[in-house]
Amino acid sequence: MAKFIQCLIVDDEPIAREILENHLQKIDAVTVVASCKNAIEAFNILNSNNIDLIFLDINMPEISGLSFAKTINKNIKVIFTTAYRDYAVDGFDLQAVDYLLKPISFERLLQAVHKFLEGSMPVTPVSASEIIQEKSDFIFVRSDRKMLKINFADILYIESLSDYIKIYTKDKIIITRETITNIEAKLPTISFLRIHRSYIIAIAFVKSYTNEFVEIENIALPISRTYKESVLKKLEKY
Repeated sequence: MAKFIQCLIVDDEPIAREILENHLQKIDAVTVVASCKNAIEAFNILNSNNIDLIFLDINMPEISGLSFAKTINKNIKVIFTTAYRDYAVDGFDLQAVDYLLKPISFERLLQAVHKFLEGSMPVTPVSASEIIQEKSDFIFVRSDRKMLKINFADILYIESLSDYIKIYTKDKIIITRETITNIEAKLPTISFLRIHRSYIIAIAFVKSYTNEFVEIENIALPISRTYKESVLKKLEKY
């Protein structure tokens, strides 16, 4: 798969840079062009490379991330990374794509990159929802005191039960302590679709749909008003 997003990491903490780089290497659509420890290094990278997106720490010595963000080309988008909530308002005042609190999980980072794609990337033959995909075709979830492997191809749909979810597969139902938002971030968006605060469906198993329901395995799952526009737009592509 071609690399669509040219990224730059700017953070004075080596461990923070390493964590971000390791996370980003798991996303096929991303290339990390460079990882810098301060704004001066970052300026040099920007002058010699076409950068689409910067993961930018706010609290850095000499030149802060907020000051640096004010100087860069407005076409370059920023996702702020910091250990402090207090800077969030200032970050969004600069029209940041997102604001990530350390320690940053892969799931949260994936959501931020997806947000960038949906809102910032130019239209290409490959839609934004099809670009971010993890390299694996399965996940592990904790069930019955063990980590259970589930192939994406076996999942029919997922139902939320507050802090628990039910994963309906071709031959069984798996219950795990997880939020539906966290599990959604682990699923490839080309194959799965959130249709309701309580439901995620596997597009391949949709038998039929209306403006209100999606049918999978003779079960009608509701499409909520919040998700209706995005759900119908996605399903109409097929």
